[in-house]
Amino acid sequence: MPSNTLSPPVPAAVLCGLAGWVPPRVVTNDELAERLDTDDTWIRTRTGIRRRHVAEPGQATSDLAVEAGRLALRSAGTDSADAVIVTTTTPDRPCPATAPVVATRLGLAGAAAFDIGAVCTGFVYGLATAAGLISSGVARRVLLIGADTYSTIVDPVDRTNAIIFGDGAGAVVLRAGHADEPGAVGHFDLGSDGAHEDLITVAAGGSRQRSTGGEPTRAERHFAMRGKEVYRHAVTRMAASARTTLAAAGWKTDDVDHFVPHQANLRILHSVADDLDLPRERCVANIDAVGNTGAASIPLALADAVARQRIRAGDRLLLTAFGGGLTWGSCLMTWPEPAPHL
Repeated sequence: MPSNTLSPPVPAAVLCGLAGWVPPRVVTNDELAERLDTDDTWIRTRTGIRRRHVAEPGQATSDLAVEAGRLALRSAGTDSADAVIVTTTTPDRPCPATAPVVATRLGLAGAAAFDIGAVCTGFVYGLATAAGLISSGVARRVLLIGADTYSTIVDPVDRTNAIIFGDGAGAVVLRAGHADEPGAVGHFDLGSDGAHEDLITVAAGGSRQRSTGGEPTRAERHFAMRGKEVYRHAVTRMAASARTTLAAAGWKTDDVDHFVPHQANLRILHSVADDLDLPRERCVANIDAVGNTGAASIPLALADAVARQRIRAGDRLLLTAFGGGLTWGSCLMTWPEPAPHL
């Protein structure tokens, strides 16, 4: 006989903790100009960046992730999580994943722990993955950390890329809750196009390069990006993804209080906002102070905006990112009340 018992609602992922952490060492444009054929005005005009933070020698991605993770757990008022996700392009080692050691150092040994590699889209992919763990009942609380040390893969004498990237980590704690409560993360759009894998690469270190034998060149060991093509794809893919996500939720661009994009380049951020007919003042940006921090950039931008009280409870947010792969993704959320304590 059919049962009249109603199934319990599927839990939603609700943001309840937030933190960012960057290494203390600051590298200004003037310092870069001492070794590169450039100057402060040239860098700021083309990227919007004034300075960036760089890890000290011997400091790895896991070290940054642990700092951000610890602060995020404190923000959430908890010392436990059922799963730890680290999204990064610069893992401590090709094997094993970085997340298990981060979990153990945070006192979370025994929790599920794994890495996500989606380059600069990693944090949005991580949000979707964490939401899936929670909605499926696998986890009640997830610690998601975006962390990158691009200084370890960018050639310090590469004038094109050395001016853009910085090191940092940002983290959020997500708990099981209800889809209609503030802080719930939902309405995702994720995509990829591997036909353009060559636009953003580190050629050496993986099975493709290793299987060919021989020592990699200096260029192959470092990060490479075809800037003009990346710019075009980034604007097109981010804007399209944002529109898809807004349509899925029934939102219009006027409903968005804050646009929080991956902090790739200030020109890209403004171009995407313009494409979406969003006023540029709604674009949350802290790239001037930290540079492009890869998977860490969105949570770092969120933490900065919350600390400055720019984002408040009830504000509606659109998050959008683009990275190597190619990958892209977007999601929506309403900022929780009470807001995470930083």
